[in-house]
Amino acid sequence: MIGPIILGILISFLSLYGIYLYNEMIRKRNETDKAFGSVDVMLKKRYDLIPNLVETVKQYMIHEASVLTDVTKLRSGFSDTLSSEDKVELHNDISRKLSSVMLSVENYPDLKASQNFLKLQAAWNETEEQISASRRYYNSAITDYNNTIQTFPSNLIAKEFGFTDKKVFETDDLQRANISAKKLFNQ
Repeated sequence: MIGPIILGILISFLSLYGIYLYNEMIRKRNETDKAFGSVDVMLKKRYDLIPNLVETVKQYMIHEASVLTDVTKLRSGFSDTLSSEDKVELHNDISRKLSSVMLSVENYPDLKASQNFLKLQAAWNETEEQISASRRYYNSAITDYNNTIQTFPSNLIAKEFGFTDKKVFETDDLQRANISAKKLFNQ
């Protein structure tokens, strides 16, 4: 008599715990989507700055015209219909090209002294800092989500309901490279 009651309580407890874990995974997946939305907004802000940057430096950087053309082409590839992985890849490509543009600016003293360029550069720096903060938030949310769906016992429910790992927003090799202070100050 007591056995079926205990079994019923145990089954009820396990069912409620399973529902709790499922809802927790849904909340964390939604948090990752929200976090990517934040990154996406910052990347859109950066993409909106690109035409201004290209126009400002175009008159000075005749030798780097191909790089400016590449940046413009990459920017035109941005679309709201891209997957988050494709947006990350596009972001990395644009970052590589823009890094070479910003390094080339050192060769143009008139451009560096231009008020328009200085304002644009300040806006660019602010946007890059916001992207960095958004990426940290996104990676934190992704790590929390991945930990939840990979650890026992929630991994059993995750497999059953098709929850899959998400990739963190990684820095590419160019952005990871050490900066040489000697090179910076000798230019």
